[in-house]
Amino acid sequence: MNLQEQIGALETGVDQLTQLIQTALAQQAAHEASAERASAAPAAGADSGETAQAAAVAAEPAADHATAPAADAPVGEPAHAVETVDEKPTLHVARPAQNEIVLTVGGQSVSLHPDQVGELIEELANARASMVPEPPTGLAPGWRFVSTKNPVMAVQKQSNGDRLLVLRHTGHGWVPFTFSPDMAIQLYMMLTQR
Repeated sequence: MNLQEQIGALETGVDQLTQLIQTALAQQAAHEASAERASAAPAAGADSGETAQAAAVAAEPAADHATAPAADAPVGEPAHAVETVDEKPTLHVARPAQNEIVLTVGGQSVSLHPDQVGELIEELANARASMVPEPPTGLAPGWRFVSTKNPVMAVQKQSNGDRLLVLRHTGHGWVPFTFSPDMAIQLYMMLTQR
């Protein structure tokens, strides 16, 4: 697969995720509007025939609503709980094969392959970097991780004297870090102490 094909595959994956999210948001909005109509009709003094009709209208979107995962359902296993009108669409992540991840939101699924997963990780990491609160400054007990032994790395000296160190993690891809000269010395000392 050449670079242009890879870019096309990544764009397709991002488009699929965008459509999936938009569909889930539209379903949520339809459910909320139906619930408002159903609750407003009896409050306005509607007769029993109008109340039944409002209830039928409110039930229509629910018939289109797909099965969503239970909150405690393990990743990779099918979910069997049905979302109610009050619940927001949930994200379910499954891994049907080693080189495939399936994301499901509001009953809509998209299959991602390694390049698309890498792009998603990069986009999420870029977004998370600007969010608050920041990740914890210490390692949490029980934190799960995959480490890369002897990663491929690249170093560049910046014009202000800082050092850019980019490490290739097998799961996160290329991860950049910038060190001031003092921090670079501290890092050297930490790595070489016995």
